[in-house]
Amino acid sequence: MSFVHLHNHTHYSLLDGLTKIDEMVNYAKEQGSPAVAITDHGSMYGVIEFYQKAKKAGIKPIIGVETYLAPGSRFDKNTKEDSRSYHLVLLAKNQTGYKNLIKLVSAAHLEGFYYKPRVDWELLTKHHDGLIASSACLAGEIPRLIVTDKLQEAEKRIKEYQALFGADNYYLELMHHPELPELEKVNAELIKFSKKLNVPLIATNDVHYFKKEDAEAQDILLCLQNKKKITDTDRLKMLGYGDYSMRSNAEMIAAFKHVPEAISNTLKIAEMCNLEIELGKIQLPYFEVPAGHDGNSLLRKWCEEGIAKRYPNYSAEDLLVVKERLDYELSVIAKMGWPSYFLIVADFINWAKDNKIVVGPGRGSAAGSLVCYLTEITNLDPLKYDLLFERFLNPDRISMPDIDMDFADTRRGEVLNYVGEKYGYDHVAQIITFGTMAARAAVRDVGRVLDAPYDYCDKISKSIPMFMKLEEAIKTVPEVREMYQTEPMAKRILDYAKRLEGVARHTSTHACGVLITDKPLTEYVPIQYASSSDQTIISQYSLHPIEDLGLLKMDFLGLKNLTIIESALKIIKNTRGLEIDIDEIPLDDELTYKLFQAGETTGVFQFESAGMKRYLRELKPTVFEDIIAMVALYRPGPMEWIPDYIAGKHQRKKVSYLHPKLEGILNKTYGVAIYQEQVMQIARDLAGFTMGQADVLRKAVGKKIASLLAEQKEKFIEGCVKNGVYKELAEKVFSFIEPFAGYGFNRSHAACYALIGYQTAYLKAHWPVEFMAALLTADYGDSDRIAIEIEECRNMGIKIMPPDINESFGTFTVVTPGTKDNKAADPNIKLDTIRFGLKAIKNVGEHIVDELIKIRKQDGPYQDIFDLLKRVTDKDLNKKSLESLIKGGALESFGERGLLLANLEKFLSFNKEEAKQKDSRQDSLFAELGSEAISLPTLNPAPPAEKNEMLAWEKELLGLYVSEHPFNLFKRYLTNYALPLAHLGAHKNDDSIITAGVITNIKKIITRKGDSMIFVKIEDAISSVELLIFPRLYKETNDFWLEGRAVIVTGKISEKDQDLKILVDQVALLDLASPEKSIDDFKKKITANASNLRQKFVNGFKRNLGFKKTPAQSAPTSSVPTSPVSTSSVPTSSASALPESPQIPTEPEINNQGSKPLLLSFIKDLSANELTELRSLFAQNSGRDNVYFKIIEGGKYKVIKTAFLVENNQQLQQDLQKKFAKSIKITS
Repeated sequence: MSFVHLHNHTHYSLLDGLTKIDEMVNYAKEQGSPAVAITDHGSMYGVIEFYQKAKKAGIKPIIGVETYLAPGSRFDKNTKEDSRSYHLVLLAKNQTGYKNLIKLVSAAHLEGFYYKPRVDWELLTKHHDGLIASSACLAGEIPRLIVTDKLQEAEKRIKEYQALFGADNYYLELMHHPELPELEKVNAELIKFSKKLNVPLIATNDVHYFKKEDAEAQDILLCLQNKKKITDTDRLKMLGYGDYSMRSNAEMIAAFKHVPEAISNTLKIAEMCNLEIELGKIQLPYFEVPAGHDGNSLLRKWCEEGIAKRYPNYSAEDLLVVKERLDYELSVIAKMGWPSYFLIVADFINWAKDNKIVVGPGRGSAAGSLVCYLTEITNLDPLKYDLLFERFLNPDRISMPDIDMDFADTRRGEVLNYVGEKYGYDHVAQIITFGTMAARAAVRDVGRVLDAPYDYCDKISKSIPMFMKLEEAIKTVPEVREMYQTEPMAKRILDYAKRLEGVARHTSTHACGVLITDKPLTEYVPIQYASSSDQTIISQYSLHPIEDLGLLKMDFLGLKNLTIIESALKIIKNTRGLEIDIDEIPLDDELTYKLFQAGETTGVFQFESAGMKRYLRELKPTVFEDIIAMVALYRPGPMEWIPDYIAGKHQRKKVSYLHPKLEGILNKTYGVAIYQEQVMQIARDLAGFTMGQADVLRKAVGKKIASLLAEQKEKFIEGCVKNGVYKELAEKVFSFIEPFAGYGFNRSHAACYALIGYQTAYLKAHWPVEFMAALLTADYGDSDRIAIEIEECRNMGIKIMPPDINESFGTFTVVTPGTKDNKAADPNIKLDTIRFGLKAIKNVGEHIVDELIKIRKQDGPYQDIFDLLKRVTDKDLNKKSLESLIKGGALESFGERGLLLANLEKFLSFNKEEAKQKDSRQDSLFAELGSEAISLPTLNPAPPAEKNEMLAWEKELLGLYVSEHPFNLFKRYLTNYALPLAHLGAHKNDDSIITAGVITNIKKIITRKGDSMIFVKIEDAISSVELLIFPRLYKETNDFWLEGRAVIVTGKISEKDQDLKILVDQVALLDLASPEKSIDDFKKKITANASNLRQKFVNGFKRNLGFKKTPAQSAPTSSVPTSPVSTSSVPTSSASALPESPQIPTEPEINNQGSKPLLLSFIKDLSANELTELRSLFAQNSGRDNVYFKIIEGGKYKVIKTAFLVENNQQLQQDLQKKFAKSIKITS
């Protein structure tokens, strides 16, 4: 006899079930079961994945849910009793049952959720058709009544269940868990009821984990769910109360040998359940078309209207090309049946544009479609930029188009709302995602449940490389392996974490995916709210199941850079009265290209990184094609071709082509195959492929599947030979395109994102102040980004000012001559000031800011503090908000901060009296007679606030220092001594560095030995870094560490977890009152043992240059008139950049070489970047002449022979002079 498990919880019973779907399906097949069921708690998250995997394995999938049944109405949510729901297992027999299951689960979440998603008897009555029900576990209604000896009521309810579901569709569920004494009683009574009432029995095991040994891991899951530790006694626990694994068929049959019908009935149910879920059938929502049209004709009409708009000045001959491409695309779209898809997308994109929502020019391959361009779905002309339709829709394969859209992120919700209005809110949902336990998170979760010290768990977690599986980390990472083998607690944590790795932990909402259905959502998918605090409707099926069901999924992406563009356009309109249409700006603007050429691209989309800026300065782009190319090239892999592209542009490299036909394809990119579309064009022009076949080749090369690649290579070569290309040449061409195709970029996508980058650059070049205000507003809350952007403003000559009551609005404000009077300035006036917004001040709420601005707009600027207090009598202008306005500098124009703070109570009393009088005037019948004015209080004198005090207020209330960073007081004394924090990355391999900053955060921890140590974040005006202060140093300096203090440190840079930290070995406080002295004192401390340090440096210098320890003679100091290398000249990070095995000769030896040796003396310190550049220069001029350096050792000069061999010619010396004139002197 066989058996079918009908009550199973997978890991989609979140933090309760542990079984993975693959495990369950494969084991059922191994056991010879004809079917297996999924019955997760209250949800259908895993249903489609389970259905597909069971079908693939040849096992019948039975779809079910263990639902929660409310004791009364699902709408009762008041008492503790309302939360005590019953369990009930429901299985779908067919499509009717499946759809009813979807409706029940959805209603349970949307209407019945109270601690758990609950259905009630009313819902079961309405949606019971096609379902089989069983009485469930001890938490079921019938077992609970039996446990409490309410046998008559239990009998009554069994009859009611049987009457509702039908005689063959309701079962009493037996389980075998001898550890539960109540269960023996329940089983005995259920068997009696079965015989008495003729209600069939089934045997189940209420499976919660796969193997018996998983019981403790599942117990940890329950602890996580209930926020408990494993040692807590007052918690839900299954461990020790039965075996809830997926027991073998033999075990189950043996356990129920006294009731064999309970086993055979599981097979009967399996035969009754014959649900088929249709996958792959496309189900687009209905798009209403006007009378006289169908989808195809309406789409053509919209496109023809688009031709008139997009190509108003084209000749009849030019329009033939456009119409020919249009007819081709429309024929493909009609053949595939997608016109309504394009109509749907065009409709909501054009609605967004009509409502002044900034929409991206396109995304992905959709920009290759002329139909998309003509219907304004995209905004780049595919004909002008050689974008391919077949990269978007392959005419040889029917597949749904995938058009992703970018909207200004702050207005994405408005577009979703429109879609809901258009198609019905019951037809539109966002899509669920599942957060799964990655290796590091699993370690932390398990450690917390096991009550292991936080620092210990953190140590294990951080020792696991990002994205590495635990099993692999234990085998390959020495630190992890050692802990696993030698520390019992670490082994325990890691063993449990391995079992939990990959388990679904929580739900969240997909960042951009939106589901739109033809019929109401619950005809296709179960739905729920995003969370208890977010009433957004989301599907319970995730992205891939949605696509597999053939439903329409669209990506509505919120792009911050589009919000920046929209915000900048609004600011320009408000400050200057100019309306800019960002879609109409010229793409050949000289000022914009100058900005790119200078690499001044902070805030420019896709062009912000330091590496990108460097390449832009080398490339000096002059046309939009350059911008597209840089978007495509600046990625791992193709980045290595950037120098070739630059050399080709500046004609420093002669471009040659393997075949004449390649020139027309590759000439725009100077012989470099950058784009996937170029690979497709090569296949078409040389091998005679159709564009559909060329797209298959592109995918094959990109996926690097050997068999597929070999097949495509053979077809390509055959095609080339048929087209008159020699086989040997065809093979060379294929070898040429193969590496490019592997990481070639989608040109359509690159062009779209290049356009957004160009638009942001255009705004920055022409309206720098307005653009930077928009950028600062978009990034507010990210103090690191704001600091970088403020520094950029200062580099641009833009002043960043604290908030001001008469000039600031809510967000960052561009100050113009008309700001105070709320008037636009002259469009051509030069602006140079941005103020913080009033909403940036902590403790000043949005409401009072809106009131302050509204009253200022109505009645003009505030004249003084008393004028403000008279006019603004809102209750939210209280002590906290007024004090914060003063400290944040917003009232600076009314008086010095110290004076205003000293009189705060007087101001509040005056404001309170004004408010009272205003209220009495409003209530009085004689208000028009006026009332006696309140006399102004006399202010108490007070000393002005100290500078460092004001800076501390700014940091506290605005999140960063505005008027000046306190570190700037030390900056000039630290130049050429301490490394700026932003430069630390270039010195990761140095033996020791010196740096300084202001303390912004301190975190204290206790080590395993019980010692205290601290993590300290410091910042300068631009960047920040974390310091590690170990126990010994912390003990010596524990009174140093206070937020707001400035420190200077020496230490070693650590880059663990891709995050720079400094392991500090020496520290000193910097004194704001005497910055120069405190820095000098530190220098003396560091150089107290100068001779030892110098000797250590010289040895390190030689070591890092790769010198052998060979005997050397010294030259007298008088013989070398030039400056020697200082003790900080050559950082240790240069070690890997320079050759090995040099020797140290005397100067006479140099002159006896019979060649033209190159002798270099150092005038000033060399950076790591300069050493790298020097090495590169030597490599470019390789030859037979030796290279020598002069250094100082023991007070005498040494001439050191390096292993470099160069061609010591005039060109090399000129290059050295040009690049290193301030650092190196050529003495030979």
